[in-house]
Formats: sequence, structure tokens, C-alpha cells
Amino acid sequence: MTILLTNGCSKNKPEEGYQLKSIHTDKTLLLLEVGDREQIKASPVPAVAVSPEFNWTSDNEAVASVSAQGLVEALSAGEATVAVSCSEGSASVPVKVNPREHGAKTYSDTILLMTLSGNDCPFADHADYGVYIPTRAEPLKGILILQHGCGMEQFGITRPYDLQYQAFARKWKLAIVETALYGSCYVWRNPSAGTAGTLLKVLNDTGEKTGHPELSIVPWLLFGHSGGGYWTLAMLKDYPERIMAAVCYSPAFDPQWNYPAATAKIPMLTRHAGAGDANADGVRCWSTSVHAFKKLRGMDAPVSIAHNPYQNHNYSYLRYMAVPFYEAVMKQRMPEGNSAAMRDLDRNQTWLGDTLTLQLYKEATYAGDKKGLCVLPNEATALLWKEYVSTGTVADKTPPPAPFNVKAKWNDGNIEVSWEADADPESGILRFEIFKNGTLVGKLPESDAYQRFDTNGDNTVPVETPKMKFRIAGATDRSEATIAVRTVNHFNLASEKTEIKMN
Repeated sequence: MTILLTNGCSKNKPEEGYQLKSIHTDKTLLLLEVGDREQIKASPVPAVAVSPEFNWTSDNEAVASVSAQGLVEALSAGEATVAVSCSEGSASVPVKVNPREHGAKTYSDTILLMTLSGNDCPFADHADYGVYIPTRAEPLKGILILQHGCGMEQFGITRPYDLQYQAFARKWKLAIVETALYGSCYVWRNPSAGTAGTLLKVLNDTGEKTGHPELSIVPWLLFGHSGGGYWTLAMLKDYPERIMAAVCYSPAFDPQWNYPAATAKIPMLTRHAGAGDANADGVRCWSTSVHAFKKLRGMDAPVSIAHNPYQNHNYSYLRYMAVPFYEAVMKQRMPEGNSAAMRDLDRNQTWLGDTLTLQLYKEATYAGDKKGLCVLPNEATALLWKEYVSTGTVADKTPPPAPFNVKAKWNDGNIEVSWEADADPESGILRFEIFKNGTLVGKLPESDAYQRFDTNGDNTVPVETPKMKFRIAGATDRSEATIAVRTVNHFNLASEKTEIKMN
């Protein structure tokens, strides 16, 4: 939702082009149950504007409260309006809170694992498929399909268990599909070898098992690494009507085919590491990205390219760029209502990026030759692309959601603390911090990360995360205590503390 503002936010007005013109919220409506918490994020428009300090209020705090950072908590059934404002205007988000019928908030997500071989798997010795289905009564809106590179099947199925991807999927009502193909990538890299037909069968069978028959028709987000990047480019050629957006992570083997006209509607981001990117004869990841970019931009497709010269074929933080790229595309292309038809990207919103100078331009007002320039879905994504090609990553600038269902009990001289938490869709969970009476008493885990992704192919580590529990030892004094837990994301941004009092 965007509300146009009328007055300046400060006495010292910034330069034209950096003035705040409106406030954007990433939610237009919240439907919650009692006990739910959900983060609303506010950002200035244009994205380069000098951001004021936002103030958050609720017009019915008995129904829904809101923190100073925009975290909404559903307290009782009813309706409320949460507003974010600065001195000259505001944006508002209606909130409807329903009674909770089944106790405390929890997720019972579905993960299906299946192995195919023999006649069901003509392209490999055998193939594993992992599918994540978020627990929601509503129909699913899309599928994130993750295709590994040559030899990367050794890591098995990991990403349906990835808390960051799960949070992303819940937010957008997506299924997640990951493959592990145990055969020659010189065979399975071609969808016509059977990988496309088997994928369609997996989606159909999963839909029947989970009560989501729409999996057979909803659009796809593709993510392919190396040989999987070649597969992704081939899917752009063979199934353009099914693909909403695509990301290629060092795609290989430099295909020479031409693309049908329908491919020109698909936003794609391809990434390479230049001279250090598996450029042996027959692999040629640098030229694969460059040639695909040139060919598709020659069709005026909304395609962008990123060069990470200080990284390599198996080392990239591409996930931090891919997630906001997908989100920007889905906002414009996701089918509306009950329709299965994807919308076209709005070229009045798109921005151009110059790969040599990193200058950004609004496409609708650019008068020069655009064929050599990247096309990004909107201004915010263009700024993230510039950050990514400049630094090799995209920094998360917003805190993660706070933990919920925090509980604590005395147990033989110790305090046993437990909680639940959603991951940050932008950068996951690095650790949890546990406090007693305002003092930090522990971290989970004490070192390393609660869960991370391996930059060598985007695999999830660890697949099985520690239970969200912590023991505060030596609590012999049973006087009243305040226990709190907060989440820290991978950019060391901390959520608000969730506190409870023990008597």
C-alpha cells in the first residue's frame, strides 16, 4: 500500500530525488488468530529517499498492539488498524483477528521425500525429490524449484528443511521442490531427457497427496546452479508459459539455441564470477551468462546479469539477491484471484542497470539504447542489484520476527526455557539470545550458526536444527524472574525480546 504525502518530513529538505514522497508497507491486510505475531515493514518511496523515523500506532490496542518496529501482536478477536507515520502523512494496514480454535500457534508443515528409479527415472540411476508444503488452508500460489549442479547431488535433499526458505514459502504461499539426480548431468541437464516430465509427475502426485491439486498449474520460480543453470535456461526455452521468474547461478555449457517469443516475458537474473568461474572448454560459465543475457536482451526480455569477480563458481551469496528479486517479480506477475494466468511485468516500474558504470535509470524515461543494460523489476531491486555487484552480497537491513510461545519452568535448580520462532525471510536465523532479568545468560547455539546455507551450491546446514530450548543453570533463587528470548539474523540484527515473568 502506498499513501501519497503532502508536506516535508523535516525542516531541512533533502535534494530533489531524495525527498520522501510516500510510505510503502509490505502488507496491505493482516488476517491473524489470537496469539499470532506478524511483522509489517515500512520503507520510503522512492527507495533512495532520506528515511524519517517512523511512528507506529494501533487504533484498537485491545485487539492488536504494535511495537515501535512494526511488530503486530493479536490480543483478542476483533478489528483494528495499524498505522505508520512521519510528520507529514501515514500508511495504514487493516488487521482482522479471529479466535484461535486449535490452541497455541504452531506449524505442522509437510515435507514429502520420494525416490524414483528404473522406468520412472530414464535420465539417472535414481533421483530424489524433496517437497515442502507450508501449512495453510489457502491454495498455493507458486513453486520454488531448486536444481543443483553437476556432482552436487552428493549433498542430498536439504532445502525443504531450510528455515529461511520455509519462511519465504509461507509468506508467499509457495511449495518448495528440490532435486538430487544421481546420474550424468550431460544427460539430465536437458529437460527433454525426462527431467521435465518427471518434475510434472512429482508435482501432480504431490498435489494429490497433500490436497493441493493446484500444484499442477501454478507458476514456477526456478533456481539453477551450474549444470542446473543450463537446465534452467532450457526450461525457459521449453516451458516459458509456466515460469514466473528464473535465477541462474553460474550456468554452464553455453547453449546455442534460440528462445521462443514467450520467453521474453520472464524476468531472469544470471550470475557469474568472470575468469574464476569454471571456464574450461565445454563448461564456460562466464560466456554462458553473457551470451544468454545478450540473446534475451536482444528480445527485450527483462533480464539482468551480475558479475562477482572476487568469488567463484562455487562461492556466492546469490540467495540474498535471489529472494528479493523473486519477491519483486511476484508482486507484479503473480496470478490474481482464481486465475492461473501470470501478469506481464509492468515496464513502467522497471529500472535499468549499466553493468560498466553501475548507474541506474528508470526504464520508462530512458532515451538511449537499452539492449546492453540490465532490466530490474523495480527501483528497490535495482538498488539491491547495484549493492550485490559492488559488494558480492545484499545486507539485510530489517530485524527478524520475535520468538513466540516462550515458556519457562523451574526444574531441579535450573530454569528450562523453550520457545518457537519464524526465520527471517531475508537472512534466516544466526542464533537465539536468552536473558534473565535483562542480563544475557546464554546463546543457542553458543558458536557457529543455528542454520546457514553453504555458499558451495546454496545447500542448507544443518538440516536438523537444535530444539529451541535452553537451560539456565544454578537458578536456586525462586524469586520472581523475567525471562526473555530474541532472534538474531545473519546480519546480526536482533528482534524484539519476547518476555515472560516467572513467579
